Amino acid sequence: MTTDLTGRPTPPPPAPERTARRITFRLPAPPVSGVLRPRLLTVTLALAALTFLAFCVETATGDIDLPLPDVVRALLGAADPGTELIVHELRLPRALAGLLVGVAFGVAGALLQTMTLNPLASPDMMGLTQGAGTAVVAGIVLGWDGGLSTQTLGLLGALTAALVVYLLAWKRGTTGYRIVLVGVGVAWICTSATDFLIAHGLRFQAQAALGWLVGNLNGRTWGQIRPLALALAVLLPVALLLGRQIRTLQLGDDVARGLGTRVQLVRVSALLVAVGLVAFGTAAAGPVAFVALAAPQVAQRLAGTAVPPPVAAGLTGAAMVLVSDLIARTLVPDTELPVGIVTGVLGAPVLLWLLVRANRAGSGG
Repeated sequence: MTTDLTGRPTPPPPAPERTARRITFRLPAPPVSGVLRPRLLTVTLALAALTFLAFCVETATGDIDLPLPDVVRALLGAADPGTELIVHELRLPRALAGLLVGVAFGVAGALLQTMTLNPLASPDMMGLTQGAGTAVVAGIVLGWDGGLSTQTLGLLGALTAALVVYLLAWKRGTTGYRIVLVGVGVAWICTSATDFLIAHGLRFQAQAALGWLVGNLNGRTWGQIRPLALALAVLLPVALLLGRQIRTLQLGDDVARGLGTRVQLVRVSALLVAVGLVAFGTAAAGPVAFVALAAPQVAQRLAGTAVPPPVAAGLTGAAMVLVSDLIARTLVPDTELPVGIVTGVLGAPVLLWLLVRANRAGSGG
């Protein structure tokens, strides 16, 4: 037993309070308290291991398959020069693009679904992805880029779509329900505008735009990865800091205000962070379908939480993109399918399942 400065014995720290799904702990010095969720922690670690394995297999697969130990040594800089050349220059950009794009879409979907309290809310359904796509296609077909990069065009398009959605959904404030409904309308407007641009573009312009719109990791370079990596370094910490504030919206706007949450500011902040993640992810690989919709729901079911956990959702999105790209590269011999085709095939059943659940719960119309 320890003693304090006066020689009196100090009581031991209180034991953690355990419940079925969490462990609450309090420390007297320093005064720190918190909640640990063993299931969420276990799921997150398992998803991290799965993502790393998929990343290594993606890097090892190609015209010349590499053993996984050699890939790990190359990533650590301890392989022979030939293996390091293949890994770092030829395969790592593609695998890293899939990893970062999946994280960006997964976290963006988790933010939007938590903010709107709607499992169908995602950048695909709310017009953000389509807005970024329309801006990039306009730059390709009409030459309106003015020297701007794909990342800048995607960011401007997604921001414009988000601003239109928020303004049209405003009526003495906004609600998640109105944001989703308006977002669906804006998404279709942007899709129609993109189809019009492709139809009136030249053949090579249309081919370039279509190849990008499907969602593609072919030919990724370090120049396309760096902006996305920098954006994630800035936006991911902000998304995690917003997590607690966004979760209070579950209790309703009035209760959230009573708890000190600035409801509209939190919604705008979450929307802007999601826009940034979607814009940079879309600029790097195109609008990879259904990842932002499915990954948060899969992570939420695995972790057993009330809302999609951002970290687990990001890891789930990364694993989905990497595994889907591996399937796209090996499914048809001598042909590399766009990754968006595979994620669309895998994500469509998730969308149908969510619609069926919403209908059974009485919220499907």
